Order: sequence, then structure tokens, then C-alpha cells
Amino acid sequence: MSQGFESLDPLQLHESPFKLIGKDWMLVTAGSLAHFNTMTASWGMLGHLWERPVAFAFVRPQRYTFEFMETYDAFTLSFFNHRQYRETLLYCGTHSGRDVDKMAATGLRPLSVGLNTVTFEQARLVLVCRKLYAQDLTPESFVAPEIDSSIYAAKDYHRVYVGEVVEALVKQETQGVA
Repeated sequence: MSQGFESLDPLQLHESPFKLIGKDWMLVTAGSLAHFNTMTASWGMLGHLWERPVAFAFVRPQRYTFEFMETYDAFTLSFFNHRQYRETLLYCGTHSGRDVDKMAATGLRPLSVGLNTVTFEQARLVLVCRKLYAQDLTPESFVAPEIDSSIYAAKDYHRVYVGEVVEALVKQETQGVA
């Protein structure tokens, strides 16, 4: 793989998804190199479903990235060195690609990867995902009503996207394996 990445079987990853997603955060990116958007996420899941490795990404309909997730058949989850890129991730999570050029503002360098989707040269771990399923969260499905009332007071429910992790890309100098 070019740009310093090595392709790895997703089953060979040995990192905590709780830390990767909830503590370190990630960029969810959809589109092609010619037209894409990215957003920061700290909600998501990694696991095994339908006899394949999968990733779940949650995107609210008002996010610009939502349009790209709906239009394109693939997306990436990109993980970075937590300390070095925290400000970049904060910026990408608080500014809309409708209004600003996130690449110019942050210095992120987009890179085309498998399934004609996008990641960034600075990422240390990338999961390339093929969309399998999408569905909106609904208020009547909450078994714990306090989540609906506290997280969704504006009734802006996320759409969950389930993607098959078809490839894991690991920066060669920072292996994400044990």
C-alpha cells in the first residue's frame, strides 16, 4: 500500500474499540477524492455481524457528512495519534464542511484508498468499510427512555450505518497490532 500504509486483515487488530472510538475519536469520511466530507465521531462500534467484521457509524441528518454517507457505497473510519491530532479532530467536529475547507484549516492531506473512498495521510489506522445497512434510530425503540430525553431532546436521531470492514490500513511506523 502506498503512502506508508500496510494492509492488514481486520482480525489481526488488537486495539480496544472503546479507547479508539470513545477516547481517541475518529474521522468518519465518505465520498471520493474529488468530492468528500469528514466529521469527527466519538460514537461507534466495531464487531462481528452477518459472518463478517463490521463497523457501525452514527451520523445525524443535519451533518454535511450525512449527504455523503447516503450517496456513496463506502466510508472510512480514520484514527490518529490522540495527542498530536486532538485539535484537528476538535476542529473537524465543530466546523461544517459546508462552510469551511477543513483540509486547508487543519493541514489534513486526503488520500484515496480502497473502494474509491478517502482517508488521510496522517492517520495511523484506517478501516475501509462497504455499506451494508442503514437505519434511523427511533424514539419508540428506546428501552431506556432517559437516553431519548437526554441525548435527543431536539429529536434529531442518528442514522446508523453498518459497514463491512473490507480492509484495515495501518501506518507502517505505528503498527496497530500486538
